This record gives sequence, C-alpha cells and structure tokens, in this order.
Amino acid sequence: MTENAPVTGTGAAAVLVLEDGRAFRGRSYGAQGTALGEAVFATGMTGYQETITDPSYARQLVVQTAPHIGNTGVNSEDAESRRIWVAGYVVRDPARRPSNWRSEKSLDEELIEQGVVGIQGVDTRAITRHLRERGAMKAGIFSGADAARTDAELVAAVNGQRGMEGSRLAEEVSIDSRYVVEPSDHGWEGEPRFTVAALDLGIKAMTPKHFAQRGVRTVVLPADSTYDDVVAVGADGVFMSNGPGDPSTADAQVALLRKVLDAKKPFFGICFGNQILGRALGFGTYKLRYGHRGINQPVLDRRTGKVEITSQNHGFAVDAPLDGPVTAPEERFGRVEVSHVCLNDDVVEGLACLDLPAFSVQYHPEAAAGPHDSAYLFDRFIDFMADAARSGDGSDELDASEVSKAPTHAQEEN
Repeated sequence: MTENAPVTGTGAAAVLVLEDGRAFRGRSYGAQGTALGEAVFATGMTGYQETITDPSYARQLVVQTAPHIGNTGVNSEDAESRRIWVAGYVVRDPARRPSNWRSEKSLDEELIEQGVVGIQGVDTRAITRHLRERGAMKAGIFSGADAARTDAELVAAVNGQRGMEGSRLAEEVSIDSRYVVEPSDHGWEGEPRFTVAALDLGIKAMTPKHFAQRGVRTVVLPADSTYDDVVAVGADGVFMSNGPGDPSTADAQVALLRKVLDAKKPFFGICFGNQILGRALGFGTYKLRYGHRGINQPVLDRRTGKVEITSQNHGFAVDAPLDGPVTAPEERFGRVEVSHVCLNDDVVEGLACLDLPAFSVQYHPEAAAGPHDSAYLFDRFIDFMADAARSGDGSDELDASEVSKAPTHAQEEN
C-alpha cells in the first residue's frame, strides 16, 4: 500500500517501505541511495542534532514526529558523539534554510557529508500511528535510482535484512582506545574528587561532562574492556552507558559487572547499563513493541513519589517483578527493587540494589536537549563513592536506607 503526502523539497523521488508492505512516497533528504534498519519514532520537538548523533540509534531509521526539522541547522558543539549514527532519517517538513546564530551548516548538508540517506515530505503522523499499532519493524528508505525498483523488490530488500533482536551493536559504536575527561576542562577548580571508569557502550558526550562539572574525572573505556582494565585506572566507581542492540548479547559486559558487584564497588548504569545490571542480577530482558524514544516520557520514582519527565531511547527492557523488594535471582547480590516505572506502560525504568552500592535507570539523566529533571542521579552516584571512601575500601555493605534516600544535593543544569 503506497501513500502520498504533499511533497515538499526539490530532492529526487524517494520512498519509505515497511516490512508489512506499506510505503510512503516523498523526496530525498540528505544523501541519496538506500538505507536499511528498524523504523522507530522519536517524539522530541527539539534536539534533532542530539538525536541523530546518539549512538543508541545505530541501525535505526528515525521518524521525527515533530513536523518542522532543521530550522536551527547544525553546529560542532551540540553533537553527542563523533558522527551521525541513525541509519536513515524521516521528516515531514525540513527547513529550507537554517536560522540561528550558532548554525554552521544546514542539516541537509550534514546528512549529505556523512552519507545518511533520508526522506522528506511524508506523513510522519501516519507513519507514527502505524508503528504504534504494529510495532517497530524493519524498513528501508530508497531514493534516486534505488527508488525506481518494483514494490516487490523493495519489500524483499527490507525483509532480507537482519532484525534488531539478537544484534550485538555496542562494540560497533564504542571507541577503540580509552580517553579521559578532566573536571578542569569543564569549569571545576581544584583536584578531582573521584575517578569513574565509564564503559562506552554508546556513551553520549554529555555524560562525562556532567561528571566533570561535579569534580569527577571520567576514564572512558572501550566496550570490550575487562575488570582488570577497570582496576588499572584506579576507579572509585564504575559507570555503564546507554547503547544500541539487544542486551541478551552483552555477556561480556554482564560478566564484568558481576565482578564489580562482587567487589562491592559503586555502580551506576543508564539505559543499556540498566539492562546489563538487570541481567547481572539474574533477570531477563525483552523487546518492547515500539520502545520509548523522545524527551517527554513520564517516570515515577516509587521511593519518593516524584514524577520526572525524562529523555529516553530504548527498544528493550528488564523483566523484573514490580512488587518488591525481592532477592535477586543471583542470590549473592542480595535484595533488589524496581525503583522507577514508566507511567505510560509500567515498564521497568530503574533498579536499586539494597545490599550493594549499585543502581541504574532506563532513561537518560544526561539529557540533551533536556529535560533535566533527573540530573540529580549523578549526585547520588557521587554520594555512593563518598560513602565507599569513608568506609576505607568500599567493601562494607551499604545500608538499605542509604540506597533508598532522596538526593541531598541535587544540582540543576541550565
């Protein structure tokens, strides 16, 4: 079934084809050719540059639900990683020219330079409603000569690609060698308070910046790093980042985290890191129907009763009991509870270990371009490291009341 929306722009003919045969015709945007991936929708009305440079979007065709995209152009400061990671980009009404004092080039020019195939002039609302009903699915964007193939050929190309389940992508987006982000580079005066070993599973640039602003040195390590690598940097705590792919493939990272938990070293994980903590504790993971993507996802902190509006980008979730606390399936790690839930669908949004200094959330407290409701979680992690330092070697069990307490010095980001 082919649908035609009012076509804007002057690019070549292009078509978005979904695995169930539904197609949306428009014009090319960015590079021309073929882009294959999983079609997902993102609901953010701002921050499109941060979205497309988020490594968690690797191998995905991102449909922007906001109709007008590209009006502020792109610049060298707002990128969340070293390149654009979306496999393809779908927009309704791209800006003809950017208008912003920080703009260095148009979004269209950036997409072309990085070879990212996109489509414009399609009914993104209809696409989003279809994905909401049918779930995220395989898809392809075909433009120029590639769009001239028959519908049957295009659908076959879409369905011939590998699905997201079983895909191991963190190593593909991670760095090859470690690097360090110093607090002094981001306005901190004085010596670093702590050193964090951050496993790059698709880390965003804003994460080590948040640590640096709080006086914490971040040593960013490749995804395939070992526990010995963590020990070698003299880490006071361990962080695991967001990232793409199926968490059921992250056996090496799960093994690493179990050693961290056995050592009772403070741990903080977000997004993919939350799923890895769930697996390390013995819980399973599963693929969501269409995932959570955008900067307006409501989450309840079940311990404080506070509702936070959060930034999210994930297609998998942890399968853990909402009624807790419970003893972790890996019993040596003691008690654990689901600390946060999504108010839209009761998906697990956070885990808290009650007998270990470890916690995680499914959303993005480092959110760029916002919201900043959850930035205090960085302070909570610092509290854990401070508690470990006061105990001498971090080996003492953390009292459950310390894990569950509300933050004492949350910092709001401007």
